[in-house]
Amino acid sequence: MASAMEVKDDTFATEIEGHAGLAVVDFWATWCAPCRMIAPMVEQLAVDYTGKVKVAKLDVDNNQKTAARFNVRSIPTILFFKDGKLIDQVVGAVPRPALEAKFKEHV
Repeated sequence: MASAMEVKDDTFATEIEGHAGLAVVDFWATWCAPCRMIAPMVEQLAVDYTGKVKVAKLDVDNNQKTAARFNVRSIPTILFFKDGKLIDQVVGAVPRPALEAKFKEHV
């Protein structure tokens, strides 16, 4: 069963920007309550979209370079990449149907 993989500053280019197809990255931190709120939803979407979407998580405290590069100012922020290019984002803890609609829109 697939789940969200962890990416870091040094693996982001290979894992996300080098990925053909849709990749979704959850920018989060351990101290962030809204991040913890949506985490199970992100994990479930990773399972539901196995083989269609690569789902990853990036801890902004430990990977500030990547967070700064994509101008992530508030978390949770979920960025959508298609063939390595940033195409969309969701900022804040949104309900699952709203997040899943974005997955469906870009798959």
